[in-house]
Amino acid sequence: MDVEPVVGTDEALGGLGELLAADEPRHNLAFGILATAREYGHLYPDVHAWIVRDGERVVGGAVRTPPHNLVVLRPSDPRALGVLADAIDDALPGVVAAVPEVDGFAAAWAERHGVDTVTRFDERIYALNAVVEPRPVAGAMRLADASDRDLAFGWMRAFADEALHGNEDEARLARSVDARLAGGVAGLALWEVDGRPVSLAGFGGPTPNGIRIGPVYTPPELRGRGYGSAVTAAASAMLLGRGHRFCFLYTDLANPTSNAIYMRIGYEPVCDAREVAFVAPSGG
Repeated sequence: MDVEPVVGTDEALGGLGELLAADEPRHNLAFGILATAREYGHLYPDVHAWIVRDGERVVGGAVRTPPHNLVVLRPSDPRALGVLADAIDDALPGVVAAVPEVDGFAAAWAERHGVDTVTRFDERIYALNAVVEPRPVAGAMRLADASDRDLAFGWMRAFADEALHGNEDEARLARSVDARLAGGVAGLALWEVDGRPVSLAGFGGPTPNGIRIGPVYTPPELRGRGYGSAVTAAASAMLLGRGHRFCFLYTDLANPTSNAIYMRIGYEPVCDAREVAFVAPSGG
């Protein structure tokens, strides 16, 4: 097997497109990163990919937008994970992918580079192709615009602090909010009650047939009233109405409440995923 490193969105899609499309829901993150890099180049100015070939056949691959984690694709030959670990010479902070390929790559990388692995998040990927209406709640959805910028940034910052333990660069977060408010395929949906925003659902990262929902955030004092379910269901229905066949989202398996909420509105599990960090070895 040989590894071909490439730089650039078109080069990555050209080399990895068939492998990505072999399981679009599973690969929605990698697809979405590449689509976002194509539409909003300032968010991901550097796109790196590695293509593993066995002869003429593409059997594995990975995508990265430094300084972020590596995203590994499901290989058609598991040996490709070790070949990737041998070939990638970046100083990787971690890897995110579906199970089991995330574990296979993480183990190979840790062994070759003398580091330890720490699981940051255990996640589940869901997909929806028809919305099950949640219980009625007061209010309605609208799309956020530039006048909502301060609120949107504050809530996105609060989501990162709570769900990602603050592991989000503030300047990049601001660029992401501005891109979502500028129109295009990505955006932010707000649920409003009596003219007051009470919950938010982001969307973006399109795939050939779908688009990802997230983040979903409701301020703590407004939780338990159905607003998160309402805005997620409404945004998902809107996106299906725009012609997307699927909506995808990631959930934290440590939060059974959110997993149950999404399944009640029609999201079905695709597979589990994991984010693994590479850290200096403990002891010795």
